[in-house]
Amino acid sequence: MQEVIQGVWLIDLNFLGYPLAIAAYLLIGRDEAALVEVGPASTVETLLREVERAGVPLDTVRHLLVTHIHLDHAGALGVLMQRLPDATCYVHPIGAPHLADPSRLIASASRLYGELMDTLWGPVLPVPKERIRIVQDGERLQVAGRTLIALDTPGHARHHHAYLDDASGLLFAGDIAGVRMPNTTYVRPPTPPPELDIEAWQASLSRLRTVPIRQLALTHFGVFEDVKRHLDELEQRLLDWGHFTRQLVEHGRSDEEIIRALQEYGNAEMQAQGVDPSSYDLGAGYQLIAMGYARYWRKKLGASP
Repeated sequence: MQEVIQGVWLIDLNFLGYPLAIAAYLLIGRDEAALVEVGPASTVETLLREVERAGVPLDTVRHLLVTHIHLDHAGALGVLMQRLPDATCYVHPIGAPHLADPSRLIASASRLYGELMDTLWGPVLPVPKERIRIVQDGERLQVAGRTLIALDTPGHARHHHAYLDDASGLLFAGDIAGVRMPNTTYVRPPTPPPELDIEAWQASLSRLRTVPIRQLALTHFGVFEDVKRHLDELEQRLLDWGHFTRQLVEHGRSDEEIIRALQEYGNAEMQAQGVDPSSYDLGAGYQLIAMGYARYWRKKLGASP
């Protein structure tokens, strides 16, 4: 655990036994606590143990906010509803129905992860409808003694919010601000299928540039202060990798060829900056990134899969 600002702690969920892959953020108020991001069900025990280690009784954790419903961010919600009977979860309007009935979410993820589903994510349980709080764009939420402002930020997914802590300027950015490992400046765009929208992502980044953000709290992984530089690099790489993969799709390359070509291209960039490419594999692996771009371009260009 690490206190990133007073009363806000980063919890490393130690996903699959690896550090620096998935973070949750614990907000501690006077009489209650909140979590922003809860990770997958496979890391629930780590999450709850670290909350208690911070001196927070579990029955005071009343608010569970997720930036979007991908399983690495929100997969634990159903299990946590059983373990935290006084908690309410907060989610984007598009994501809410898939928490109450996760069957389509599970089916979509199963197509990507196959027999690894249980190992990676654990049980994906439904969330009782009466305990789901739908959050609208611009809404100001009062949780754990803080005001969090919801910002609708599509691009990575249609059901994506970022949450700005009004007092501190800390932005819980989910995946819209990309993936970046500690002690590096390199930012990678996570672009899994099926909802990548490059134009919407650019619009979200433009919106974030108008917001008084002092620090970015990334789920993958950590807190960074060079906000403008970070967002600019992310947008540049989002577009550059988009151009690179579009050319491959236009030339009729297969998914396997696109994955291999993007991996070689991205690794060369990272090695030139002295960054270990493998450190990014759990937060944003090339396979899903390439498949997301390929699906986006084939749909946009009317190309055959």
